[in-house]
This record gives sequence, structure tokens and C-alpha cells, in this order.
Amino acid sequence: MKRNVLTCLMMLIAAMAMAQKPIEMNLWPEGPSTSNGDPNDMAKVTVYLPNAKHATGRAIVCCPGGGYSHLAMEHEGFDWAPFFNGQGIALIVLKYRMPHGNYKVPAEDAEEAIRLVRQHAEEWHINTKDVGIMGFSAGGHLASTVATHATGDAAPNFQILFYPVISMEQGTAHQGSRDNLLGKNPKRKLVNEYCNEQHVTKHTPRAFLALAHDDRAVPPVNSLNYYEELYANKVPAAMYIYPSGGHGFGIRQSFTYHFEMMLELKAWLRSF
Repeated sequence: MKRNVLTCLMMLIAAMAMAQKPIEMNLWPEGPSTSNGDPNDMAKVTVYLPNAKHATGRAIVCCPGGGYSHLAMEHEGFDWAPFFNGQGIALIVLKYRMPHGNYKVPAEDAEEAIRLVRQHAEEWHINTKDVGIMGFSAGGHLASTVATHATGDAAPNFQILFYPVISMEQGTAHQGSRDNLLGKNPKRKLVNEYCNEQHVTKHTPRAFLALAHDDRAVPPVNSLNYYEELYANKVPAAMYIYPSGGHGFGIRQSFTYHFEMMLELKAWLRSF
């Protein structure tokens, strides 16, 4: 354990040395296309760039979770920057707006964040064909929504999902996320539209999924069904189900399998 902690500490120090000062930007300087009714809820991105000499051209837009009611910006967002920057990968943490009754709002923000990254590709030393999306819990639902629905400049090249909400089916979905995104009594067509396992095709980007067997908040069947559809459509995917850890562990080292998870994610990122 001491060796693992020392190794991570050394990696963190090295990553900090290779990172630049973060940049915060308003996602919609002229106002969003779709309002959620709350003028104080503004979408922003915080951009963490690796040192230009170490940049690989890869970038990841990160969507923290929070049941579509709030955002866990630290352990599911900002705290990931040293890990990715240390590998020469840019991390763009998205503070997306809450739906507040308009289910289109979060995806609109996430798609715009991906477009923003590609617009700044030359300035930020990013390859426009190597922009991924990452999400946790409800943020995982948002990330998988974009991965299965977005087109053109808003479509990601890969996806990383941690204990994601995938389905909006009653009994499978995380109830709070479902209610906050779609409302208490959504129509069948709307539920189907946001059951993301139903929208996987051969064009869906490759995926990494990580979750715990004992997750009581978001049933693991969400990830299992998604992986099954990825496999059926011949989309490259890796899924790791850890024996314990519950829900919401993010990058916290208190998660029993933290070090294994980080090594497996790093290996997956090197695989393509």
C-alpha cells in the first residue's frame, strides 16, 4: 500500500509539472440557445491543458454527476486533471446546466463543449479526431446521450463512463435523475429517446465502463445492457465491475480498487 501511495504521489508531482494554469470560460457568452428558466445557472468549462511539449492531441470533456440536480465538481471533475495531463491529455471539465424541466439543456451544453474544444484545437494543441467525453452517474447518462445521439462536430470519438445511468426505464433508471431530466410522468416516446442503450449503433464511439457490483443507487444492469448493445454492434468496449465500492467513488483513493482502476483506464487509453 505504501508503495502504491508513493507511486501515485510521484505521478501527481510529475503531472503538476506538466500542466498549465487552468482556463475558465463561459460556454455561452451570448446566451444559450435553450433556456432552463434559471439565469443564474450558467454553463462553464474549466480547461486543463498539459504542457505543449507533452501534449498528445487527445482531449476529454468531463461531465460530473449529481442526479441532474447538482454537480460533484471535485472528485468527478477537477481532481482528474493531474491524471490526464500527466499523460499529455487535455481535460475540459463541464459545468453543465440543470434541466429544470427542459430535458434538452444538459445535452445542448455537452455538445457545445465538444464543439468548443474542436474550435480551439490549434490553440490548445488538440487533434479534432481525438476528442472524447467522460461522465459519472447522471453525468454518465449525459455522456452516453451525446455518444449515441450527437452528430458532426459535436460527436465524440470515444467515451468513458463511471457507474453511469444509461436507461430511463422505470425501475432501472436512477429515479432522481429520471424525474429531474424527464419529469414525473414523461411520455413513452421521450423515455425511449433517453434510454441510451436503445440508440447504440455501429457508429457509436468505443467505450470504457467502470462500476461496482454493490452499487445500490444506479443498478449495474444499466452498464450491462449498454455493454451488450456495444458488443452486438461490434463497438470496441471494456467494462470493469469491481467487487465493492458502491456509488460515486470517482477518483477518491478511499475506493478500494482505486489504483487498479486508474491503471486499467490508463492502459485502455493507450490501446487506441
